Amino acid sequence: MTTAAPVEKKVTAASVAAYLASTGLLAILAAVQDDARLVGWLPDGAAPFVLALIPTAITFVSGWAAKHSPRRPTSA
Repeated sequence: MTTAAPVEKKVTAASVAAYLASTGLLAILAAVQDDARLVGWLPDGAAPFVLALIPTAITFVSGWAAKHSPRRPTSA
């Protein structure tokens, strides 16, 4: 039976940040849904992709900034 490698803290931090950012973004959009001007400057087809960059950027920065967990070398 093999054991899985532990999840690095930076992966956990990135996942939590993406979840919180996505939840926060959806909450903000739900709160202001009566005001379509929030992303009115974007074409309708591009808005979801542009809005998805926010949690993606937060995830990247969180994963990059978290301390790295060194791994033992594996035998070849």
